[in-house]
Amino acid sequence: MKMIFVGNLPSDATEQEITQLFSTHGRVRSLRLVRDVFSGTCRGFGFVEMEGHEARAAIGALNGWELRGQRLKVNEERPKERSGGRRR
Repeated sequence: MKMIFVGNLPSDATEQEITQLFSTHGRVRSLRLVRDVFSGTCRGFGFVEMEGHEARAAIGALNGWELRGQRLKVNEERPKERSGGRRR
């Protein structure tokens, strides 16, 4: 399984439309759009989980894809880097 980062989503993006978009490249195992706590609108990014080869196909096909005037940024999720501060 691979987790895919999807960025630059429109604020009115829905789970259904993103699932539909990615499912043209394979089975979407899970999907989570990050939403604003107060308004409930999409904060512009989310995460899609797919099988490895299907995820690579989706990344290749959908990175730069235009959705309602916004070019999607689609790539493999990278772990958060720790801050460079020193611990004492």
